[in-house]
Amino acid sequence: MAEPQAESEPLLGATRGGSGRGRDCPAAAVAAAAVATCRSAQARGAKAGQELCIDQAVVFIEDAIKYRSINHRMDASAMWFYRWYYSNSCQRVLSFIIFLILSLAFVETPSSLTSSSDVRFRSAAWEPPCGLTESVELFCLLVFVADVFVKGYLFGWYQYRSSPWLLAYLLVLVVSLIDWIVSLSLVCWETVRIRRLLRPFFLLQNSSMMKKTLKCIRSTLPEMASVALLLALHLCLFTMFGMLLFTGEKDDGLSKERLTYFRNLPEALTSLLVLLTTANNPDVMMPAYSKNRIYCVFFILFTVIGSLFLMNLLTAIIYNQFRGYLMLSLQTSLFRRRLGTRAAYEVLASLEEGREDHPQAVGVKPETFLRALQKTHMATHCKRAIEQKLRSHGDGLLSADEFQKLFNELDKRVVKEHPPRPEYRSPFLRSAQFLFGHYYFDYLGNFIALGNLVSICVFLVLDSDLIPDDRDDFILGILNSVFILYYQVEMLLKIFALGLWGYLSYLSNLFDGFLTLVLLVLEISTVAVYRFPHPGWKPQTVGLLSLWDMTRLVNMLIVFRFLRIIPNIKMMAVVANTLLDLVRNMRAFAGILVVVYYIFAIIGINLFRGVVVVPSGNSSLAAVNGSEPCGSFEQLEYWPNNFDDFAAALVTLWNVMVVNNWQVFLDAFRRYSGPWSKVYFVSWWLVSSVVWVNLFLALILENFIHKWDRRDHPQHSLGDPDISYHSTVELMFREVLEEPMEEDLLEKLRRHPHLQLCR
Repeated sequence: MAEPQAESEPLLGATRGGSGRGRDCPAAAVAAAAVATCRSAQARGAKAGQELCIDQAVVFIEDAIKYRSINHRMDASAMWFYRWYYSNSCQRVLSFIIFLILSLAFVETPSSLTSSSDVRFRSAAWEPPCGLTESVELFCLLVFVADVFVKGYLFGWYQYRSSPWLLAYLLVLVVSLIDWIVSLSLVCWETVRIRRLLRPFFLLQNSSMMKKTLKCIRSTLPEMASVALLLALHLCLFTMFGMLLFTGEKDDGLSKERLTYFRNLPEALTSLLVLLTTANNPDVMMPAYSKNRIYCVFFILFTVIGSLFLMNLLTAIIYNQFRGYLMLSLQTSLFRRRLGTRAAYEVLASLEEGREDHPQAVGVKPETFLRALQKTHMATHCKRAIEQKLRSHGDGLLSADEFQKLFNELDKRVVKEHPPRPEYRSPFLRSAQFLFGHYYFDYLGNFIALGNLVSICVFLVLDSDLIPDDRDDFILGILNSVFILYYQVEMLLKIFALGLWGYLSYLSNLFDGFLTLVLLVLEISTVAVYRFPHPGWKPQTVGLLSLWDMTRLVNMLIVFRFLRIIPNIKMMAVVANTLLDLVRNMRAFAGILVVVYYIFAIIGINLFRGVVVVPSGNSSLAAVNGSEPCGSFEQLEYWPNNFDDFAAALVTLWNVMVVNNWQVFLDAFRRYSGPWSKVYFVSWWLVSSVVWVNLFLALILENFIHKWDRRDHPQHSLGDPDISYHSTVELMFREVLEEPMEEDLLEKLRRHPHLQLCR
C-alpha cells in the first residue's frame, strides 16, 4: 500500500457550515486558494496563468497518487520545492538517514562488532573513539532539523503548530541535540543516553501508515484491558489456590512442588504466568502429579481457562477491532485520492470558464489534461492507460465523474506480457516445440526433481551415523550428475520451445535456470578438482572446499530448486503469492515491531548490561558434570543471551518473544540482577507476544481472507479487456469501499470564502 508522507487531514467528520468554514477544512482552503491564484495569474497573463494552473493540477494529481494531503502552499516557488522534497531521490535520502541513525546502535558503545556474544568466549569489541559516531549522529540530526523547517515552510506554520506529530518531531530533535551536547561535554562517558530511546520516533513520524497503526492500537487498548483484567484475576485466584494447595511439609511431591514453583507469591505468580504460555508445561505439574494424579485437575483447569479461553478471547478482540482497520485506512486513502483529483479538476476547469467559445463550459479539455499528465510523475503503464482512455473520449469536455474515473488505472499493475514463441517451418520442430512447451513437460520435470530429492533423503538417512570421512559418495555423486545433466537438457529444450526471451520472461524459469547453471558449474568444478566418481571415492581436500562440502552445497541447491513446483500447484501458488503480497503491504506493522524492539533493546542494555557473568570456575564442562541445576540458564549454556550489546539484546528479546523456555530467562536475570527484572520481561511479553503477534495475526487473516475469496477474479483494464492486471490492495478491496459522495467533495471545496462554486 502506498504510504503518504504528509500529515493526516480530517475526513467527513469535520464541522459543516459556520463562519469558520475555511479553518474547518484546510484542504478545501488550499484548493480554493489555488483556484484564486490561477484566476489572478490569468488576469496578469494568459500564458503564465495557464502554466501555473497546470502546475498546480500536476501537484494535486501527484498528491492523489501518493495519498498525500493537499494542505500545502501552491505558489510557483513552493510547488517546485514541494515536488523536489517528495521526489524519489529526496525521500530515499531521508529514509537512508533514518536507517543510518538507527544503525548507530550496532557500532557505538557497547559495540556489537564481535563474532560471538557468548560471555565465555567473546573477545574485546572495537569501541569507536569519542566523537566518531557522535559526528555521524549530528549530521543525521541536522538533516532532520532541515526536514522540520522544510515541512514548516511547505505546510505553513499554522498547520505545523496544530499537528501533534510535527510538534513532537521538533521536541525530540531539541532533546536529542541537548543530550548530544551533554555527551560531548562528558567525553562520551555518560552511562545513559536519552536520545537513543528517541531515535525510533524518526521512523514513526516518516510513515503515515505507522501513525494510523498506533492510533488503532490505542483505540483497541480499552477492550484489551477488560480481558487483561480477567487474566490478572484468573492468575491471582489460581496463585492463591496453588499456595494453599501445595503446602506439603514432608519430603514428598507436594513439598517439592512448593519449594520449586510455589515458594512465595512472586515465584507462584511467575510459575503460573509462564504456564499461561505453556512454556513450562508439564514440568510445573510433575512433582504434585507424581504424588497424586488428582492434582493435575488444578493445572488443566488453569490452562484451559487461561490459555484456551482468555488468551484466544484476547486474539478475537484484537481481530474484531482490526478487521475494519484496513478498510478504514483504505477508505481514508480513497477519499484523499478523490479529493486530490477533484482539486486538480477544479483548477483545470477554471481555465475553461468564461471563454468566448464555451461561455457556459463546465469541464476540462482533454488537451489541457494531457499537458498536465505529461508533467506528472507516475508509473509508465498507468500514464499510457490514462492516455488511451482519454483519446477514446473524444474532443468534448471532461466532466468531474469522467475525470475521476480516469484515475482508476492507478491501482493496477500490468501483468508482464510474454514474447511470442518462435515459429519453425519444419513440422517435426513444430511438434517438438508443442511437446516441450506443454505444461505436462513441467510436470515431468517436477517429478524428476522429486526423485532427486528422494534420493538425497535416502542417503542422508543411510549415512546419518557416519562421519563425512567414512562416507562413500560414489552412488550419490553419480545420481546427482545424471539429474543435473537432465536439468541442463530440460532448460535447453524449454529455451527451444519458448525462445530465449520467452524463457527469461518467466520468473520461475529465471529461478530454475539460475540454479541449474550454478549446479552445472559446481559439478564441473567437482570433476575438475576431484575427478569422476568411483567406488571408494574419498580424495584429500583440495582448495577451500572438501568433496563433502561441495556435495553438501550441490544437495542444498537441489533441495532449494524443488521450490519450482510452487507455480504449478494452483492452491500453493495462491498461498505463496498472498504471502508475498502480505510482506509488501505490511511494512507499517514491521516498522512498529522495529520500533518496539529498538526501544526495549536500549532499555535492556541500560538495565542489564554486564550482569550476566560466568561464575569463577564455571565452564561448559561443569554443566556436563552436573554441577548446575538441570534446565537452568547455566546448564543450557544460554550465555550468548545477554544485553551486553545491541545485537545480543535483539536476539535475546526474540528468544523471549517466542516464549519457548522463557522461564529460564526470568529465573537467570532474577538471580543476576534482582527480582524486579521480571517486570521488564513480562512487559516485553505483553507488548510483543500478546499485542503485536495477535495484531499481526489479525491483519494476516484480514488480508488472506479477502485475497483468497478474490483469487479467481482477474482484473482487466477498462481500455483493453485483453490485458490482465495484478490488483493492488486498494483495487482489490475497491468493491467493498464506499465511494465518496459528490456532495461531500464539493462541500470540502466550498469551505473557503474565496472559492465560489456554482455546481
